Amino acid sequence: MAHPANPAYTAHVDTFARDRLPAAADQPTFLFELPTLQFSERLNCGVELLDRRVAEGWGGRRCLIGADDSVWTYADLQHQAHRIAHVLVRDMGLQAGQRVLLRSANQPMLAACWFAVVLAGGIAVGTMPMLRAQELGQIIDKAQISHALCDVRLADELAVAEAASPWLRQVRYFGPASPGVAAGSGLDRLERLESSAARQPAWFDPVDTAAGDVCLLAFTSGTTGQPKATMHLHRDVMAACACFPPHVLRADANDVFIGSPPLAFTFGLGGLLLFPMSVGAAAVLLEKASPPDLLAAIPRFGATVLVTAPTSYRAMAEGARVAGLGVGQGGTLRKCVSAGEALPAATRSLWREATGIELIDGIGATELLHIFISADETDARPGATGRVVPGYRAMVVDEHLQPVPVGTVGRLAVQGPTGCRYLDDPRQQQYVQRGWNLTGDAYSMDADGYFYFQSRTDDMIVSSGYNIAGPEVEDALLRHPAVAECAVIGIPDAQRGQIVKAFVVLSPGAAADDDMTRTLQDFVKAGIAPYKYPRAIEFRSSLPRTATGKLQRFRLRDLPPAS
Repeated sequence: MAHPANPAYTAHVDTFARDRLPAAADQPTFLFELPTLQFSERLNCGVELLDRRVAEGWGGRRCLIGADDSVWTYADLQHQAHRIAHVLVRDMGLQAGQRVLLRSANQPMLAACWFAVVLAGGIAVGTMPMLRAQELGQIIDKAQISHALCDVRLADELAVAEAASPWLRQVRYFGPASPGVAAGSGLDRLERLESSAARQPAWFDPVDTAAGDVCLLAFTSGTTGQPKATMHLHRDVMAACACFPPHVLRADANDVFIGSPPLAFTFGLGGLLLFPMSVGAAAVLLEKASPPDLLAAIPRFGATVLVTAPTSYRAMAEGARVAGLGVGQGGTLRKCVSAGEALPAATRSLWREATGIELIDGIGATELLHIFISADETDARPGATGRVVPGYRAMVVDEHLQPVPVGTVGRLAVQGPTGCRYLDDPRQQQYVQRGWNLTGDAYSMDADGYFYFQSRTDDMIVSSGYNIAGPEVEDALLRHPAVAECAVIGIPDAQRGQIVKAFVVLSPGAAADDDMTRTLQDFVKAGIAPYKYPRAIEFRSSLPRTATGKLQRFRLRDLPPAS
């Protein structure tokens, strides 16, 4: 069953997003073949995931747990989200359809802000906490963002972006001010969002949004370094909750979720907020979730479902074995989800030996919101990502979009209830072809329908679950006066899957030594998100180019090491 791309009804007063949806012919075919995917024309995902839970009598159950041991029940979250929705509409003038930037590390208050935005008919735009002003400015301009809710500890970069933006005009801060951030800035004198919300009623009449109204813009870097905004609807959120969680994950209301991905990353939004709430479970939201932090937090909070990237599982394996985190070892962990990057068979084996738990691997994409190929613990096969999640279809195709024989490597093509809708971006035609989403991954499929990851088909670098565009790192490097030319690629790494490597031609007189390496690495960290910095730098006298001067990045992978 296909769903119309542009249903007539909309609750949006501001039609910016609706007006910039791809043309119907450029959108993928959407499939709603499961009974649970038959959505009403009117749908608000905030009502379905939060208000409905409270109405069903779950208000007193734990919902969110903060790193400071704070516990929010479903009723607590509802009251705070409804009060913030009032602030957005009454105090900040939010109209349905306007975009609201959210800036915070994982914490219950961020979750409340997300629900407030969608209940108010707005469009939530999550941003990674490590983004700098330049990157925030690109997002604000692309989405013409008018409103922002920000943790005051992350105010500095947003303030710079706000000052340079013709769009952003309403910003509210939450959380305790850090003296180092607020001193001299005036932020310490501004009323916090919490105080404004406390004066509002605990009930907000949710906007009667359409199932086809946009509620979420998730940004992902393109291979050119220019960010793409993927547009997701209220029904997309509910469709994601109706596919992977019940058919593969099979968590229940007694589970406690924990993990590392930021809520600004769709892997984190689903795994640490939407999915647990879809079954009435609880989630621990950690502001810091490095492997040591997770190892300490799992037994502390009695976590039962872990959501993180393969890199973290490998780093935590020995500590998990010593601590006995698995249920069979006397611990609490019973399910572990791996996504964000390809899962090496060796990492799967290492984790199983350490905890007795078989990893639930999966591939998702920001463009499709979440996981669409996976396998549960009982059906997992070493080296395989899994089979198609119910609700989706997938095949491996050649350059003409024709299915290739079993065992042959080709391009992964996917259809389902979610799919790619870029915000006013010509790259839509590259990702969606003949109704299929082409994820940029090379896969093979065996006779039993298991899919095996081979490589990326584009220039995206995937390191520790983060997508990093090489040209963006190149641009950051080229801002340093010592850099004459540079090229950035991803190279294999046992711990991170890939790392960023830069090939640099220095300006005359600059020394190609270890001090220069550290200088350039620190310079990139100061200009763009630190996780994007080149962990390896190789100095070269020249870079491979065509006769017309076009850089040939593919040749860099075959170059012998510099002498």
